[in-house]
Amino acid sequence: MSEHVKSFAAVDLGASSGRVMVGRVGPEALELTEVHRFPNRPVRVPEGLRWDILSLYAGVLDGLRAAGQVDSVGIDSWAVDYGLLDADGALLGNPVHYRDARTEGVAEKVWATVPAAELYATTGLQYAPFNTLYQLTAARSTPQLAAAERLLLVPDLLAYWLTGEAGTEITNASTTQLIDPRTRDWSHDLADRLGIDLTLFAPLRQPGEPAGVLLPRVLEETGLRGPVPVTTVGSHDTASAVAAVPAAGERFAYICTGTWSLAGLELERPVLTEASRAANFTNELGLDGTVRYLRNIMGLWLLQECVREWGQPDLGELLRAAAEVPALRSVVDAGDAAFLAPGRMPDRITDACRESGQPVPESRAEFTRCILDSLALAHRRAIREAEALADHPVDVVHIVGGGTRNELLCQLTADACGLPVVAGPAEAAALGNVLVQARAHGLVGDRTSMRRLLARTQPLRRYEPRGDAAAWRAAQDRLTRG
Repeated sequence: MSEHVKSFAAVDLGASSGRVMVGRVGPEALELTEVHRFPNRPVRVPEGLRWDILSLYAGVLDGLRAAGQVDSVGIDSWAVDYGLLDADGALLGNPVHYRDARTEGVAEKVWATVPAAELYATTGLQYAPFNTLYQLTAARSTPQLAAAERLLLVPDLLAYWLTGEAGTEITNASTTQLIDPRTRDWSHDLADRLGIDLTLFAPLRQPGEPAGVLLPRVLEETGLRGPVPVTTVGSHDTASAVAAVPAAGERFAYICTGTWSLAGLELERPVLTEASRAANFTNELGLDGTVRYLRNIMGLWLLQECVREWGQPDLGELLRAAAEVPALRSVVDAGDAAFLAPGRMPDRITDACRESGQPVPESRAEFTRCILDSLALAHRRAIREAEALADHPVDVVHIVGGGTRNELLCQLTADACGLPVVAGPAEAAALGNVLVQARAHGLVGDRTSMRRLLARTQPLRRYEPRGDAAAWRAAQDRLTRG
């Protein structure tokens, strides 16, 4: 291997699976290889829905063993969830899953102390029932929280087990609803008013900063030769994915697709207006002082749950059949919280169509087309509203993540938005993870240089808008009236 090329292990944990990827980076090289994939299966126990964090950690160790010798390790995962440690650093139970029911009705209790409008003006975070703030409020009287000396968000917890050093990475911290996006620091006043002890959190870390080195026992278990540094990356997977958007300028929107669709803009400052709150946009922190101004949309979760309910039919055949179904026959609001919980997804889509007076899908192909049309419509609405609220015009939409492999969804998004869509890379979170490590090791420059390298080295596909824009407006009107 050239001395100008280095290898980086990216631990990338999603809601349904985790993987360890190895990225090889040089001045004109960016190659990514998956070396280990493992399931992420939440477990329902008597007290509720929990992450199997020990299984995930075992998967990380297996992946590092499969990766072989690397120059650095970085970890990204989903947001908001955390583990609690006691005074000896021992984990106090499995982390609670964000889809657990414990936060039902909790937001109203928080708003009684800090009204929703004030909460948004302070933190810029959209309302979601599982934000860490609401989780901590729900946990207030629990023995675990009473015994806790440290709180670590999921990727920081895994980094702590690898290195013995604790930190709180800033892009993920921004999803707790305890960070002020203007100062990029904790909102101490807010936490005090809500009785949340910020000393539970480890010191804030920025992407690119050191996060320790692999402990001797980790080296022994993985077969790696030390020292192997762990580098802080954008540990919220969306922050890493946005870092890997191969945009050529600033007038772009992005959609990070997977279980969720995160649709929005990269901005220099947050948008904290009441209109932004009413539209349920969030201001999460990104690399280099940027703000990820976006809306959470339910995403391919809708289709994943239907496919699971149907016994895992062939997805390719399902998508080919869906492409033959008439467009926009029925659409649902893909941001509706009614679709958040697992189970009975086809029934819930049926109920939503019936309640809005639209034809109920009958075949699996019709359900699939309804979901994809609905997602494209939600993408259209999010991008248009973000443009207006941030006064930030858009010329192109970049789709990154797993949804780039869904050609029908990419084309429908171009049609709905009336803008060209550039799809790729599919492994955006892992690539962003790798690039931040590479930048910390002096192999790439600023975000513009990172994005140029992506555009030169990664397969991208462009979709031009087609069809009737009026049909999409009419479909949106049906939902609005409903």
